[in-house]
Amino acid sequence: MPLTTLTLFTLRPGHRRWGLAQMGTSPGPLKRVAGLRFFKLLGSGAANGFGLWPNLDRYGLMAVWEDAASAAAFFGQHALWADYQRRTAEQWTLELAPFKAQGLWDGRNPFDYAAPTAGAGPPGPLAVLTRASIRWRKTPRFWQFVEPTSAALGGAGGVRAAIGLGELPVVRQATFSVWESGAAMQEYAYRDARHREVMLLTRRENWYTEELFARFQVLGSTGTLEGRDPLAGLLPGH
Repeated sequence: MPLTTLTLFTLRPGHRRWGLAQMGTSPGPLKRVAGLRFFKLLGSGAANGFGLWPNLDRYGLMAVWEDAASAAAFFGQHALWADYQRRTAEQWTLELAPFKAQGLWDGRNPFDYAAPTAGAGPPGPLAVLTRASIRWRKTPRFWQFVEPTSAALGGAGGVRAAIGLGELPVVRQATFSVWESGAAMQEYAYRDARHREVMLLTRRENWYTEELFARFQVLGSTGTLEGRDPLAGLLPGH
């Protein structure tokens, strides 16, 4: 069974130039990693990732693997990832299984290997990814509405972590959040007035050239984010 992972890593002081360079140099070696069927290196913005200006200290790697053994081999043995570990102050890696994914990322859906689950999804913690390519002429509207709405996401009831990520500054953006339960996520998605307004505007004004929405069951969590385990008490062994 394939496995999806997301790793968020924070650089040690003095490694900003190296981290920025990896956005251009790491894709080559990653394309040759055995068992890695899809990957994206992602930057983050200021204000916990949701600001327009970049945060040069924090990055992400989203990956889809042929199986758990391929992921374990990369994170445990690959020279490229060993270099990342030497240069980072902390890492947080989530193991994920998609139960609902719709839309496209670079022309395909990388999370289409699991059938959707009925209802609100698994009873335990879940993660949500929204990702879009924004039309250049719509970027002012996007940042006018989405930046403050996404930043407020971190204070929603039941959210354990939320961060804004992006493949390219300004125009290729994603939001990733982790929730205690499907019920908490649904409460925010359908009852928060600001979120509902943005969802209506994206459709009415045709902001995106491509978008993807996915929900995942959280299978495992290792490491820390901001010095803590965001899923403490929600998974076995945490």
